[in-house]
Amino acid sequence: MGKAGQALKRILEEYEISQYSLAKALEIERTNIYRWVRELRDPTGETLVEIVRALRDINPIAAEKFVQLYLGDVAQGKESIDPQSDTVRQIDSPD
Repeated sequence: MGKAGQALKRILEEYEISQYSLAKALEIERTNIYRWVRELRDPTGETLVEIVRALRDINPIAAEKFVQLYLGDVAQGKESIDPQSDTVRQIDSPD
């Protein structure tokens, strides 16, 4: 668990967005946000899209930074997503 929660926690702190305001924008209970940032649960893929949309409404720059933090390694080619198992794996870099 964790990469989404870690990225979300960093964004909320860095851009001074409260868990309450994000929960309100998502129309969910604040305890869900708490569970994500504490890495007790991971948001679903569908929920990640909703988080980005809500962050865009609150602070578009924060939304883009969240995407960069969460998908950074995939976007830079350091990780790949296996569509059959829906898992992310590290790509070995050539030495």
